Amino acid sequence: MNDERVEARVRHWTPALRPLLDALYGSVTDVDALLDRTVGLACAAARSRRPALQALDARRETDPAWFQHSSMVGYVAYAELFGGTLKGVADRLDYLSELHVSYFHLMKVLRSREGANDGGYAVVDYRDVDPALGTWSDLEYVADELHERGVSLCLDVVMNHTAREHRWAELARGGSQRHRDYYLVYPDRTEPDRFEATLPEVFPEIAPGNFTWDPDLKGWVWTTFNTYQWDLNYANPDVLVEMLQVMLDLANAGVDVMRLDAVAFTWKRVGTNCQNQPEAHLIAQVYRALLAIAAPGVLMKAEAIVAPSDLLPYLGVHRLERPECHLAYHNQLMVMLWSSLASGDAGLAGAAMQALPPTPSSAGWVNYVRCHDDIGWAVSDADATAVGLSGPAHREFLARFYRGDFWQSFADGVPFSSNPDNGDERTCGTAAALCGVGKAARTGDPAALDLAVRRLELLYGVMFGFPGVPLVYMGDELALDNDAAYLADPSRADDSRWIHRPEMPWDLADRRTTVGSLQQRVFTYVQRLAATRVEHPALSAGGEVIIHRHADSAVFAWALHHPSLGRFYGLANFAARAATVPALALEWAGMSAPSVVLGAELLHRDHPANWTLDPYAVVWFVDDDDTVVQPTV
Repeated sequence: MNDERVEARVRHWTPALRPLLDALYGSVTDVDALLDRTVGLACAAARSRRPALQALDARRETDPAWFQHSSMVGYVAYAELFGGTLKGVADRLDYLSELHVSYFHLMKVLRSREGANDGGYAVVDYRDVDPALGTWSDLEYVADELHERGVSLCLDVVMNHTAREHRWAELARGGSQRHRDYYLVYPDRTEPDRFEATLPEVFPEIAPGNFTWDPDLKGWVWTTFNTYQWDLNYANPDVLVEMLQVMLDLANAGVDVMRLDAVAFTWKRVGTNCQNQPEAHLIAQVYRALLAIAAPGVLMKAEAIVAPSDLLPYLGVHRLERPECHLAYHNQLMVMLWSSLASGDAGLAGAAMQALPPTPSSAGWVNYVRCHDDIGWAVSDADATAVGLSGPAHREFLARFYRGDFWQSFADGVPFSSNPDNGDERTCGTAAALCGVGKAARTGDPAALDLAVRRLELLYGVMFGFPGVPLVYMGDELALDNDAAYLADPSRADDSRWIHRPEMPWDLADRRTTVGSLQQRVFTYVQRLAATRVEHPALSAGGEVIIHRHADSAVFAWALHHPSLGRFYGLANFAARAATVPALALEWAGMSAPSVVLGAELLHRDHPANWTLDPYAVVWFVDDDDTVVQPTV
């Protein structure tokens, strides 16, 4: 490694890093010593990076917007369910290439506790791979194989908590005061009760409360998510340093994207909900600076499923923009897609998306229809009121609709973590199940099945048409249905999220080439979405998103104005009936020479003044320069 390059990064990032550390720890430690300690770790990691990773850093430094290109297409899977082992995952990479995947989020890779482990998010050892999957060398091998194909690897950094079996926790239970201070432990209920007065319960059914008595500690330990997941104490600078070393080790194994799990929960303050505290952002900014010194080609992604007003700061939107996370999950888009589909009306989606502040040009979204977790119906009361709805009533409607307990509901979902005290109920199910594909297939009604598949295509068609990294969750490209087999496993039976985490059915995947099969239809459509994105740089992030409102409230319309790569216009009909759009819509969007690149067969000019959109149609228009070449990352 060229030491001059590392020193240049240190000079660039240190002026911002020192005040961040001072704000967090100036009252408890020598900040200059902490700065030297953390920067020293980052520099050591930079100098020990393998040549191939150094070359990747150099390419990405010359193109810092590499992750915003429209050629970024993501796929998400549990390693054990997708390939059985890490080497098995490597054997299946041709499948990802068929879908033009350039971003692969691989879950449950690090060693987690035996038995119940929150889907792998109760980590026992951050520096060891789950033995059932392979070894650390196997992880490096998978990363190298992905890089050879131009694919970035995303892994989870479970930064808010460890498993109670983690070495730090075991040392704490054994009497080590140093390691006890890694956690938040209280001798009696005085402080926990003060906090509980304003703390919500994340999993009220399976893990009520936020504190757990541990007889070895002789104290109450903070456990936001489960009794076996102990929250870390980031007010202790040693915790910050320990987690930094974890990230540096992962980066040097070849991980390109650090998914900062539960980053919103990392700082506690009495009298608040202990989420999205200012210090949580300072912690993320510290890690951004230190990772930029060690591995400038590595991204940070915020797993912060919070209200839009709380979410934008994780992308650096503060009074003054600050480098924070490069990416964040677009939870608002996901919820609005499902809301529009249930109601057949896109009015709420239009108002909510229009009210969303712009993202910084140097950051971007990760877009998704669903993920490995449940769907929380995060519809704000303000957004609902703006279109004449009641927030609580609409959230209740969505929960009922997607568990199939509503008049004419097509959905086949199941509830998760219902909380009768506040009316909160989340929903689980594969995308196909929630769109009614499985239910329609079981009835043998081809017309109903066609409509159900159209719903699934609609959701992915809109999601792929937004700037950011579109994610396909494993199996959605095959219209995979719910799988209730998890009920036979005692360690999973009380967690309904496993209904949408089935093992990849490779025999079913083979049907993606069978003409006329359900799998071929859906796989080919997702494949087409990805290929079309790759071909059209106008879909890159970094431009302006403008929501257009049309008289037909079933229509969701959005325009992308990129300053250098062209313009995009999308139309989506969320109703099971035809919808109309003024023919002047493209002119209003400022497009001079648009071409239809998706859904031309679903768009009709039945009247000189209007277009007609088929039920559940998605149509993409692009006005770009087709001479632009997407760079290889």
